[in-house]
Amino acid sequence: MHPTSQILLPLDTDTADKALALASQLQGEVAGFKVGLELINAAGFGLLHQLQVVAGPDVKIFYDCKFHDIPNTVAGAARAAARRGVWMFNVHASGGGAMMRAAVEAAAEGARSGGLARPLVIAVTVLTSIDAATLGGELGVSESVTDHVIRLARLAQDSGCDGVVASPHEIAALRAACGPDFTLVIPGVRPAGADPGDQRRVMTPGEAVRAGADYLVVGRPITAAPDPVAAARRVNAEADAARNNG
Repeated sequence: MHPTSQILLPLDTDTADKALALASQLQGEVAGFKVGLELINAAGFGLLHQLQVVAGPDVKIFYDCKFHDIPNTVAGAARAAARRGVWMFNVHASGGGAMMRAAVEAAAEGARSGGLARPLVIAVTVLTSIDAATLGGELGVSESVTDHVIRLARLAQDSGCDGVVASPHEIAALRAACGPDFTLVIPGVRPAGADPGDQRRVMTPGEAVRAGADYLVVGRPITAAPDPVAAARRVNAEADAARNNG
């Protein structure tokens, strides 16, 4: 058991059996599990209950749904997600303040109706697969990646969201802009020497923790390793050393 793990492990598989096997193998080594669009669409929402059976009723499930629609539609989806007992879910900050406020309010309603705690609602700022050339050249955003992330994060905070998803390279700027209690969930974390895959803006676990990350989304360096448990423990050890030594 690793009580201080900051790892949210993506269960990016195409079957419930594979996901549950990973969860069974790594529960206790990670802080929680990220369930994204591939797995939900392949296995269905019953997978969330199965995860609670395998990893325990208090397992942290981050539903990586990235809701992005008109406020009324997102409110309905957020209400339903909260009733499923997830610990956290996300929306796209680019959906705007009204949409994010609707998600937060509906999540509270859905949780109350089921006698549950309200899930954390966090906002996606700029995907880690998007770099400056994509943001400016393809999407026509004139400000820098960091400035755009900060703009969206402040909007999310003002809209009642609990935190944001952002790349490691924006952590320090986000802490300065949004304070110490705003939850930062950081993908694009890769141990030194690991293949970055389709992530463009990456950092090692130790660097991300020193910068101020709350949770580290680390997937393939753990799940594709010959020994996933040993790989998770190495990430935890690096994060612990960074946290303890500043």
